[in-house]
Amino acid sequence: MGVYKIIDVVGTSKKSFSDAAKNAIIEVAKTVKKIRRAEVTKFDIKVENDKPVLFRAEIKISFEIER
Repeated sequence: MGVYKIIDVVGTSKKSFSDAAKNAIIEVAKTVKKIRRAEVTKFDIKVENDKPVLFRAEIKISFEIER
């Protein structure tokens, strides 16, 4: 039976929410191993001059703690 830790991260993309979520997981995976789940908790968009310029996805990532 494993023990898991949960961290909150924010991914960004100029293209889409989907890419923002993927980017968050890809970046976290560079330093965190044994990722088990990712839950999107919030989406938002940065707007400039009445146009969307950045999609953001807040994500909770859980991973198994190594002993």
